[in-house]
Amino acid sequence: MKYGFIFLFVMINYAATAQGTDTVFLKSLLQAHPELFGGILSHPTQNEVQILYTQINRDKNNIPHFKSYNYRFNSKRYFYPASTVKLPTLIFALEKINELKIKGLTKQSVMITDSAFAGQTKVSKDTSAAKGLPSIENYIKKILLVSDNDAYNRLYEFIGRAEINQKLKKYGLNNSRIVGRLAIGDAGECTRHTNPIEFYDGNKLIYKKPALYDSLNYPMHLDNMLQGKAYMDSSDRLVNKPFDFSEKNVYTIPDQQMVLKRLLFPEVFPQAQRFNLTAGDYQLIYKYMSMFPTESAKPTYSPPQNYLAISKLLFYGADSAAVINPDIRIFNKYGDSYGYDIDNAYIVDFKNKVEFMLTAVVQSNEDGIYNDNKYEYATVCLPFLKNLGQVVYQYELKRPKKNLPDLTKFKFNYRKVK
Repeated sequence: MKYGFIFLFVMINYAATAQGTDTVFLKSLLQAHPELFGGILSHPTQNEVQILYTQINRDKNNIPHFKSYNYRFNSKRYFYPASTVKLPTLIFALEKINELKIKGLTKQSVMITDSAFAGQTKVSKDTSAAKGLPSIENYIKKILLVSDNDAYNRLYEFIGRAEINQKLKKYGLNNSRIVGRLAIGDAGECTRHTNPIEFYDGNKLIYKKPALYDSLNYPMHLDNMLQGKAYMDSSDRLVNKPFDFSEKNVYTIPDQQMVLKRLLFPEVFPQAQRFNLTAGDYQLIYKYMSMFPTESAKPTYSPPQNYLAISKLLFYGADSAAVINPDIRIFNKYGDSYGYDIDNAYIVDFKNKVEFMLTAVVQSNEDGIYNDNKYEYATVCLPFLKNLGQVVYQYELKRPKKNLPDLTKFKFNYRKVK
């Protein structure tokens, strides 16, 4: 792929749009690659594409300054956020531990989940953990490494639905809501009830979180909440009416990138607007969200090799044949469900001093039927995200910068995999 003439073309457009609208630049960048994006550009609404790209420019003190560009950005048009809701949830779980201020209660404390309502399940062991016992920390690792659904559900139960949504509002994430567990058919009254949980230090009970009930509703009236022409119900019967997303989670593209920005660059926010995380909390999240699953000792994930790229959609497209660039690390949270692929990423090239943020969603459901497991992830969605990340990266490699970034805070030692 040759980028020289394209770079000049894009730079002209960048100069023309930097002080005006921010919607032209990304469209120009995509149009400069019809061989990669022609199909999507021809059907942007059908594929529900939204993109938010943020350049990062450092001043002489290494303080980041941001300039954002978008393509078909629309907070009033619904898309299913899938597992991307796990990032704010794990942040709020750590905040809750810190805000409880209970002596001996930490993210490493043993966490025993009980049940108190229909459909709830108990957890007393976690064979993936170093000591075989569940904890907030190990759940977070599993979420960041392989997007584990049960781990997210346990954190949702720990925080409680009401507190999660209070926190979203606290941080100005007003176009989002998190109102249910994932991958267990959670709906209706079940979403409102969260389990009783006990935390232990050895055999000593440190804290008991009671079963909670959230009486509040979080209505959102968005476009596109009824989708498709039919869906398969829980009995695998075809229902000939649109699939209804009106009671499901909402997590918009700008809110996703704002969470990532606040997490990675707390120094640019006033103290009162920063997440209530310790230095150790930040280090845990940074390390595991940038780690490949096979680099983790506990939890342990073995080859096949596609595990290397399985969670890095906006650069590798979950491609089992992807060649991993050793100079690049991707700090991200992705999601995929109902034909949607979403990724919210901060991409860093330590060798070439490149950094940028990129958040995107794309959908393909050509037969218009939901829950039939016939979505074009491999042929439409993942190639689009991979190509988008690669093209923006190539642009960033050549984009002039007055001050090169010091990226030391994002460098970690990872376990070498033989």
